[in-house]
Amino acid sequence: MRKNFNLLAILLAAFCSQSYAQSTTSGTIKGFVYEKGTGEPMGFTNVYIKGTKQATQTDQNGYFSMPQLAPGSYTVYSTMFGYDTASASVSITAGAVITKKLYVKQMGVELKGVDISSRHTEKVTRVNIGATTITPKEIKLLPSAGGEPDIAQYLQVVPGVTFTGDQGGQLYIRGGSPAQTGILLDGVTIYNPFHSIGLYSVFETDAIRSADVYTAGFNATYGNRSSAILDIHTKDGNNQRLAGTVSASPIMLRGMLEGPLMKQKTPDGGSATFLLSIKHSYLDETSKSIYSGLGDGFKNGLPYNFTDFYGKVTFSGGNGSKLNLFAFNFNDNASVLDASGIATANFNWKSTGAGATFVVSPAGSSSLISGKFAYSKYSINDDEVNFKPRSSGIDGFEGGIDFTYFLPKYSQIKYGIEVGGQHTTLDYYNSTGQATTLDRTNTTGSLFFLYKKNFSERFILEPSVRLQYYSSISKFSPEPRIDMKYNLSNTVRLKAAAGLYSQNIVGIKSDRDVVNYFNGFVLSPDQQMLNTNRDLVSSSLEKAQHILAGIEIDVQNVEFNIEPWFKNFSQLVQLNRSKGVNQYATTYDFQADKGKAYGIDLSAKYAHKRVFLLGVISYQKIEYTTRIENYDSTFSTQVYPPPFDRRVNINLVGSYTLGKKKNWEVSMRFNYGSAFPFTQTQGFNENLNVSGTGLNGNLTQQNGQLNTLYSSSINGGRLTDYHRLDISVKKKFVLGPHSNIESTFSVTNVYDRNNIFYVNRTDNKVYYQLPVFPSLNLSWHF
Repeated sequence: MRKNFNLLAILLAAFCSQSYAQSTTSGTIKGFVYEKGTGEPMGFTNVYIKGTKQATQTDQNGYFSMPQLAPGSYTVYSTMFGYDTASASVSITAGAVITKKLYVKQMGVELKGVDISSRHTEKVTRVNIGATTITPKEIKLLPSAGGEPDIAQYLQVVPGVTFTGDQGGQLYIRGGSPAQTGILLDGVTIYNPFHSIGLYSVFETDAIRSADVYTAGFNATYGNRSSAILDIHTKDGNNQRLAGTVSASPIMLRGMLEGPLMKQKTPDGGSATFLLSIKHSYLDETSKSIYSGLGDGFKNGLPYNFTDFYGKVTFSGGNGSKLNLFAFNFNDNASVLDASGIATANFNWKSTGAGATFVVSPAGSSSLISGKFAYSKYSINDDEVNFKPRSSGIDGFEGGIDFTYFLPKYSQIKYGIEVGGQHTTLDYYNSTGQATTLDRTNTTGSLFFLYKKNFSERFILEPSVRLQYYSSISKFSPEPRIDMKYNLSNTVRLKAAAGLYSQNIVGIKSDRDVVNYFNGFVLSPDQQMLNTNRDLVSSSLEKAQHILAGIEIDVQNVEFNIEPWFKNFSQLVQLNRSKGVNQYATTYDFQADKGKAYGIDLSAKYAHKRVFLLGVISYQKIEYTTRIENYDSTFSTQVYPPPFDRRVNINLVGSYTLGKKKNWEVSMRFNYGSAFPFTQTQGFNENLNVSGTGLNGNLTQQNGQLNTLYSSSINGGRLTDYHRLDISVKKKFVLGPHSNIESTFSVTNVYDRNNIFYVNRTDNKVYYQLPVFPSLNLSWHF
């Protein structure tokens, strides 16, 4: 199998290098588009050749390429909303590849028409099904919970995304669990990036260049995840001057600093830059000292704190090639308190890592080469009263290299090779107290190939395939995928996608936990496993199939998007819930369940002049099927909703900019979510140690461990509906050309809705999510 895998890689590289070599009768103009004031790459910017129909868009790196140009003299120029037009004169000879850098400057006065042109080009040349691109500008349009804007808050309004709340929040995307969503930071996998207070993530908002969310049907450039992808790209750092942000609020203190280590002396010269960010939350202290008068919700404080660090150094060459070196450390602590303020559970999770990414623009070639190599580590520990401690960890390396060829008419070919190695540990106890202890290693290898063809800006076809190999279980997984779009007109567009997906990383969560702070991971087991029919399965991979469709409709300044979707989780690897239940139950650690999820998302967005409005309505239904061992030699199956099966989710967002200088901004967000399911408690019994009492022991005087008796119906109950209104008011004070102070007053949960956070199974006491939560934030940008 490995020999075949290597042969495929060699053939793929040879085929592409021969088929798309530079023509000797035509020439190519390639290059990069940058923001003049900072040197940051300008992604998804229109690039044209004056007087011709030749046009393209830059990629995430700001790179563009226009091949197959007849010899002659041309003027190439770039346009983007809010920026001046940049241009350059180029002379092309046969077989030549000319590199040009374009620098666009932000305009003081925004011009009409450019925004419409740029957005229209993207809509008709990219499929964009199940996909949303987020920028810091959009993140800051939402009410800033606690006065601090964060991508975790914006993700909650993305169609198809469900969050479990503002405490202990987790990300669930179109029927998938957190373990089934791949989260990447500059190409490196991050595990559990959301803090114990679910309003915040480990990602610094001002350090983000952009973030791509793929909720279903993603192409073959992404692998080893079966539901969704969140791909975050950070800035390179300002190559012109020292810049940054310092921000303080009752929740946290954060700061970011960026600047040149070696300035770019000429437009075609090289540079070296740095970017550092750090944020620290002290909410466990301030919630008691500042908010104690707001009610019982703050009486004992909010027992959460975290510290995040991220650093990056970028070396950029004169031809646009660059090398990024980065490191990160994220640490989170959380507790669950009883009515008297005593911790009944303590949680800690930590992520560390470092790595390098590179982009190479070879001389004499129109291709772009990029790659990565990194190491990361994640661990989580859980210590609860009346329950045995649990822990999990995952660490490993990942590397890859890919090649992109930009073809005429917005078409593209991309292929690559990726390798990775993972090591996982797990110490876990199920509801019956049965232990599962695992220590596993694995190596993965994959090839991917993507071809995007744009047929006269009317029809876009994007087939791709991923060949994934998992060494620890000796499984090869071919995964074909396809995306397509048909432009019925300039304002109506149809789209669809489908694909096969697999992964060997299994999420460890209990579907009986009311609060799921414990977010563990383990590699697919190499031991036997039974499915819902009690048959042995041939593979321990998690597998899924996606199919989705959509329609985009533009009505003046309103963009409508409708997407029905379906995911079939044909194999879900779960901890064996029946292990140790009775003498007939299997002793396997895992079992193979299955599930299905389907729904529809409707969104409408209006962005014009000073007004931004967004409305999202989502409906979904998720069902898992599992095997239950009965108290004899028989078994049964049960269909149940997982804990994140929120059927209806509605988000309404509005933002308005006021003042002659546009220095005031008012924003609001209303969220309604139908009730989450949970497993009800039937009663309790006392587990006495009979063997340890001795001949003269007295069982009536022994204090045994209290056991919870769960309902036989998994997640048969429902909590109450969730709804919340947030508002914020922002004022900007301009101090100079590069310096300003922003003051933000925000109120989270304006009408003090009692949304359930946690129900103590022992005393049935209900604990609520954040009550009305005012905050004032000051941020200095320089």
